[in-house]
Amino acid sequence: MEELHLTAILLLTCTLLLSTQIPVARAVKETRGGSELSELSRELLELAKEPSFFDWLRRIRRSIHENPELAYEEFETSQLIRSELDSLGVEYAWPVAKTGLIASVGSGAQAQPWFALRADMDALRIQELVEWEHKSKIDGKMHACGHDAHVTMLLGAAKLLQGRRHKLKGTVKLVFQPAEEGKAGAYHILKEGGLDNVQGILGLHVWPEIATGTIESRPGPILAGSGRFLVSINGKGEHAAMPHSSKDPVLAASSAILSLQQIISRETDPLEARVITVGFVEAGQAQNVIPEVVRFGGTFRSFTPEGLSNLKQRIREVIEMQVAVHRCSATVDYMEEIMRHYPPTINDRELYEHAKRVGESLLGKSNVHFTPPTMAAEDFSFYSQKIPASFFLIGIYNETIKSGERLHSPRFVIDEEVLPIGAAFHAAVAISYLDVHQKLI
Repeated sequence: MEELHLTAILLLTCTLLLSTQIPVARAVKETRGGSELSELSRELLELAKEPSFFDWLRRIRRSIHENPELAYEEFETSQLIRSELDSLGVEYAWPVAKTGLIASVGSGAQAQPWFALRADMDALRIQELVEWEHKSKIDGKMHACGHDAHVTMLLGAAKLLQGRRHKLKGTVKLVFQPAEEGKAGAYHILKEGGLDNVQGILGLHVWPEIATGTIESRPGPILAGSGRFLVSINGKGEHAAMPHSSKDPVLAASSAILSLQQIISRETDPLEARVITVGFVEAGQAQNVIPEVVRFGGTFRSFTPEGLSNLKQRIREVIEMQVAVHRCSATVDYMEEIMRHYPPTINDRELYEHAKRVGESLLGKSNVHFTPPTMAAEDFSFYSQKIPASFFLIGIYNETIKSGERLHSPRFVIDEEVLPIGAAFHAAVAISYLDVHQKLI
């Protein structure tokens, strides 16, 4: 018994010693890995900030900004991208989803693992009000959401990656995607099989609410899902002096719009974020005539597919019932064939943590922030449904140049100092991802 007791003590002691050594060994390994990551990040950022490289980035961004193109019309933008990829010697598949393309950089033809980087290309129907040398040359169209910068940063990453292609431990797919603004270009990229077998994907979006040189994100839900609706209410028109002879669609529309807000205030758990917004109303043009028809439309948003489905059902029910009270009829169109609903954007925790570590090595821990979720929507969400994905916001705010205007503003301005940062971040995340996952194959 005594010998058994002594043996047990010795075994326990050895176990404790081993258990204390494992974290130490892991810590040494992680420290070494962190040092290598910092060296990689620093090298990539220094390359991207070299005057000739930075001038090249600015030249590309300004050229795209001067010639904005709407969803599925990005022909010149696509041509510019292909020309730059050709000059770099980077191979690509084109066309994908009509105007998009997917480039490949790697040490071998299509060598696994595969990691993807994505940039959107389309502009908005907005008249630019910023007076500068490279203002939009197309009336009524503008890059007011930073997609010109997104394309530029991804081309910058292509150049950095191509310079290291023989060292890459896998393949990086560069996704130049059309039609993010409401037309679900990401959905069609996936539908055409452009990213089959990709094991992870990163997206960046410029963000005017945080300073240049900072990034932010979060694991799990970061952006809401969003759907759109268009309503047509039919009544009976009449002279304003005889409302009793009408079936007033203006009154019916007013009642329906107010009642939609009660779905949020009285049917939704206050701890669950949902939004219904009516963005336009069209009625008659005469002040003394009750019109026959009123049209209005808007969006609904939630962080869960179930929430979106519930809102979609209740919006129709509330509108039809409220309109019926006023003796009118209504049709509700969710326009899913032309404006596919966007699911919530969900960040994969492991990939988020990986990109966060890269960001900290690139910019310093104090410049990598945790962000609250936002009710804005992005079609990057389609990727996050199919592939482990991570979406980061990258700062462009600079007080000196007043680059704090919100996205989709006609006065939107970008601090171009973000371009080399975004290029280096893209490349560093991809390279280090391949390094880690090559060992797991």
